[in-house]
Amino acid sequence: MKKVPYRNQFSKFLGFSLSAFLLFSVSIVAQDAAASTESGDPAKGKSLFNQNCAACHALNRKMTGPALANVEARLSDEEGLDREWLYDWIKNSPGMIKSGDAYANKIYAAYNQAAMTAFPTLSNTDIDDILAYTAAPPPAPVAAAAGTVSADGAGGDASGISNEVILGALVLVFGLLVIMLFLVNNTLRRIAEANGVSVEREKAEKRTPLWKAFAQNQFLVLVAAIFLLLGSAYFAYGWMMQVGVDQGYAPIQPIHYSHKIHAGDNKIECKYCHSSARVSKQSGIPSLNVCMNCHKSIYEYKGNPEGPSQEDLANGYTNEFYTKEIKKLYKAVGWDEENQKYTGESQPVEWVRVHNLPDFAYFNHSQHVSVAGVECQTCHGPVEEMEIMYQYSPLTMGWCVNCHKETNVKVEGNEYYEKIHSELSKKYGVESLTAAQMGGLECGKCHY
Repeated sequence: MKKVPYRNQFSKFLGFSLSAFLLFSVSIVAQDAAASTESGDPAKGKSLFNQNCAACHALNRKMTGPALANVEARLSDEEGLDREWLYDWIKNSPGMIKSGDAYANKIYAAYNQAAMTAFPTLSNTDIDDILAYTAAPPPAPVAAAAGTVSADGAGGDASGISNEVILGALVLVFGLLVIMLFLVNNTLRRIAEANGVSVEREKAEKRTPLWKAFAQNQFLVLVAAIFLLLGSAYFAYGWMMQVGVDQGYAPIQPIHYSHKIHAGDNKIECKYCHSSARVSKQSGIPSLNVCMNCHKSIYEYKGNPEGPSQEDLANGYTNEFYTKEIKKLYKAVGWDEENQKYTGESQPVEWVRVHNLPDFAYFNHSQHVSVAGVECQTCHGPVEEMEIMYQYSPLTMGWCVNCHKETNVKVEGNEYYEKIHSELSKKYGVESLTAAQMGGLECGKCHY
């Protein structure tokens, strides 16, 4: 066999090269994994941001806390702080303030010593995702879909034919047909006269006018008078019975408030705003400070990610419209958006009352809401579907009486009715009592 002198050296070189390649590959994979871990997932970060941060922070405006867009890059460039500092700050901000950290105390003092909530349950991966979301570029504006309502209110595609054009064309065609019929009639008349055919109409015999014949018939006059009096009485009674009944009344308020968005989309309980309905005769108009509990952080309306519906566009309910109404709220309470504080220059809001009972009629919200357990929608209708609040029920005496006659009182776990229910149920021989059977039809219950 022929001896190869460089065989061992070649084998050693090949083994060394392979080892170096493997080490290099492992280091590259480790760096990619580290970069992937550090970059985070913006989609998950958005969800975490909305759950934990959005109450006090926005991306591009100062709120209770500073704006967080590109926060990591800004801290690195301006303060020389790295991601490890952010981990410590987010998980234990009070501890960092007490430890004397310079920038932590600087932020604490700059925002009126409002300590940031600590989030010890957030992992480093969660924080990476949040930082990835804050560093992501803003999404491009969504282009308007084809076929949406145009600025002048005409639907359909830009090249389509509007209903007004079609209607105008039909009117023009109808007019041309009338003119043609008139011309054809004249032509036929001239042809008939040229052939010696008389087309003159015979004079109608002189007849008694209808109104004169009617006036001369006493029986018809008597019947007509009776029907006229009965009809007038019926309509007069119907009109008088509607005096003071404002069913369907929907006034325009100085600040537009959508129950559809608040009670419907956001599932806010009625009694969160109308808290006095639990303990008072009146449900009360919520203080504007109740609105500001949420709207310190909710400074603009973003609405449906897919954009407003055709119905909302037709009524002018766009995101910009709702955002302007929030600005009216800020002006009324004297809220300075830039500095996130009250200026003290507030203005009264002259709300227009929707539901109003006569002064001689007594109604207690707490008795119906807390004691009887009546739902708000029973009287006020589906408020969670109302863009503009309106009076759903007639609120007449007959309407209240019918409710008292038909509604059984809920006594399960209600000590208020326990004794009276047991005695009256024996009297009437029933297991469930209506409000009427428990005295709900006595005059003094509702009238002073």
